[in-house]
Amino acid sequence: MNKLRVIKKYPNRRLYDTEISSYITVEDVRQLILDGLDFEVRDAKTGDDLTRQVLLQIIAEHEQSGEPVLTTPMLSQIIRLYGDSMQGFMGNYLERSMQLFMDQQAQFRQQFGGMLGPSPWTMMNQLAERNMEVWKDMQSQFLNPSNPQTNKDEETQKRRSGK
Repeated sequence: MNKLRVIKKYPNRRLYDTEISSYITVEDVRQLILDGLDFEVRDAKTGDDLTRQVLLQIIAEHEQSGEPVLTTPMLSQIIRLYGDSMQGFMGNYLERSMQLFMDQQAQFRQQFGGMLGPSPWTMMNQLAERNMEVWKDMQSQFLNPSNPQTNKDEETQKRRSGK
């Protein structure tokens, strides 16, 4: 298990890696992510957690160059969800979807690299079927009347409509 690495962000926007006692760049922080190291970015003066800000900065810089991952319509939809009753559900959904995608990608690479087991087409069909199962499961959980999130969403909708 990795020790949590602390990076301090100073008012001059410089990042200081306390583990190596040296200033680093945002690209160095990206490399920490690629290396699978756990870290957090803290404001050097207040101690506030700035990790999400730095991660969003890395994403923004990479979205500007090359082939973007996040399309304009997708970003617009995400922005529309802020303040919506679905906001809490969507973060969890995106996180689970990304983990499922990463798991499937690892499985695909493992099977494709060894060329043992099912053909790549068979495996892709299996992955698609599993995606559908996960999606149906998430839908049923969300639409289940006993789900606290669903009840909360219904109450929010009733308040908004004035009923």
